[in-house]
Amino acid sequence: MIRLLRPLVRHGFWLSALALLAGSLGACRDKIDPKDPATRARPEGRACPATGMISDGESQNKTNFLEGRGGYWYTFLDTKEGGGSDIWPTSGGLGGTFEMSDGGANGTHHHARMKGSVGSADIVFAGMGMNFVDPKGAYDASRYRGISFWAKKNPGSTPNVRVKVPDVQTDPQGKLCSQCFNDHGWDLALSEQWELYTLPFEAMKQEDWGPKDGGIDPSHLYGIQFQVKEKGATFDISVDEIQFTGCEG
Repeated sequence: MIRLLRPLVRHGFWLSALALLAGSLGACRDKIDPKDPATRARPEGRACPATGMISDGESQNKTNFLEGRGGYWYTFLDTKEGGGSDIWPTSGGLGGTFEMSDGGANGTHHHARMKGSVGSADIVFAGMGMNFVDPKGAYDASRYRGISFWAKKNPGSTPNVRVKVPDVQTDPQGKLCSQCFNDHGWDLALSEQWELYTLPFEAMKQEDWGPKDGGIDPSHLYGIQFQVKEKGATFDISVDEIQFTGCEG
């Protein structure tokens, strides 16, 4: 009887080992590097056709009007008294209108740029972003599986930027969040050279505060934002050619 059980025990051991290995491989898949060509080679990271372009910077303050999309760029910053943050282009709340800057990645003519400084109050931030539709509303991006973009920091700027993708669970307009704005995203450390970043939706995470949900909802997205909230930091950030990845088929 003991001799009969030994092969089963050994067999059970290998099954357990294989299960652990499979789990490890699955965990590795979640640890992506946005700059790694291997991320761009994954199904969710592959570039879409031209209709997947969200904004190439060539339409002043507008995004590309494709696939039912069409919104506007803007800047935003903390409004708490004593925050002390400032940003260019001036935010719409202060009477400003977003404008593109000359030059861009891959020899293009224009790109989105923000520069300024972050204050020192308890909650401070500044950033730029765009909505997918105008007036602002949810956009169904379920045909896509991620985003890619070119980005860099300019001389004298902090490298630390967070990419945020507000969805129905985190944007106040979705009317689901009780403590809003903990959007799914990714923290980047930019260099002074244009680099291509690819971020699958499934890899985006929320920050270590506020309520958590089960992951980003691509069927109800509101836009994309680039935010700096490092207290006392000077920032000068450039972004270009933002597009969807991982199209169906």
